Amino acid sequence: MNNNKTKTLVAVGNAATEPLFAISSRKVQSEKFWRWGDDNLMPAALSLMSRRSTTHRRIINDKADYIAGKGFSYDESKPLLGKIVTCANGNGDSLREVLSRLAFDKALMGNAFLEVVTDDRHSFLSLYHQDASRCRLARESQHVLLHHDWSQFRSEDAQRLPLYPTFEKQEDGTLRSIIHYKEYEPMYSHYGVPKYIAGMGVSAIAYKTDCWNISRLENSFQLSGVMMLDASAESDAEAERIVRMAEQKFAGNPGQVMFVLREGAENDNSRFIPVESSNEGDWSQLHDQATSDIVIAHSWFRSLSGLDYSAGFSAERILHEYEVALNTVILAEQAELLWPIKRIIEQTLGEDASSLEIVNRPPTRSKPIYMKVWEARKADGLDYDESDPKQQLYLSEITKYNVTKIN
Repeated sequence: MNNNKTKTLVAVGNAATEPLFAISSRKVQSEKFWRWGDDNLMPAALSLMSRRSTTHRRIINDKADYIAGKGFSYDESKPLLGKIVTCANGNGDSLREVLSRLAFDKALMGNAFLEVVTDDRHSFLSLYHQDASRCRLARESQHVLLHHDWSQFRSEDAQRLPLYPTFEKQEDGTLRSIIHYKEYEPMYSHYGVPKYIAGMGVSAIAYKTDCWNISRLENSFQLSGVMMLDASAESDAEAERIVRMAEQKFAGNPGQVMFVLREGAENDNSRFIPVESSNEGDWSQLHDQATSDIVIAHSWFRSLSGLDYSAGFSAERILHEYEVALNTVILAEQAELLWPIKRIIEQTLGEDASSLEIVNRPPTRSKPIYMKVWEARKADGLDYDESDPKQQLYLSEITKYNVTKIN
């Protein structure tokens, strides 16, 4: 090494080095299917993002749970409906379990796929959820290709199913079709786009601010800075070895300290130069703003995502926001998911499915369901009559959440 020369060997900042949802930069072209994203791995990227952003994942989980409801109500004189609700397929999944997975995929990826299985005589009906990340639309837009790993696609390993209402006979003798649910988005005709598409950037911000806090914790909240080392080295490899030894001994969490190795003098002038930062408040505000924007992008509500519990549990606010969510988001999503299922039940089994409805219950109640009507009116300061037969009913008997049969 030349005298009076300073060499920087290790210089790493605090930013997370892992991309949030970048899977591949390559473009995929195929004559067999329409690619989902430039690299055909958009579902994998969206799934990865949901696993790394806590608020984003919580909202997806909650939306799927609310949309799936608490079970189903139906006319008990229709036994086939009860069988479908209890056991929707050969795997033993209930109809609610199937619907919950469909709702989760649609909330996460903007697309969901339901496989329908029957036979020539329509002697049975099975409904299977298919993982949306495994599905791609064929080029002729009349079939769906299912493959276990789209990063290693081989056409001989793919299963081909027709889009509903077309059924095709399979090797096992069954008739199969697949329903494709998708969120509408202008300019996208083959795949839907998740509703939170405008919030992907803020989900990345929330993830990176979490990484920053973890980095500070692992580094014991030590200051970042520059470590000047006076040492002599005969080669670049020797200099790097010295720096690595110093890093292991002094750096704490790698990436917090920049090491600079310079030619040693008679007096050892090695020293640490801290880089002070007072931006904790800015980072905290950035994280809070990103969290609020994620909720807005999802068209969802803070109290239904558990974000305001630290400020006090307000049952009235939760009930109010639940009613808004029910009438603006939940019921519409339920109708979209359930309508094709009702139609298939009627066409395949010949059973009237009009009575099949999803049971919705709020996450909390302002009054217990075992309270009588006159007691509730008294508690609200309204006129009441204990002798009125109608006011002798329990709240559970008159609310829309009471059903004859729940599975």
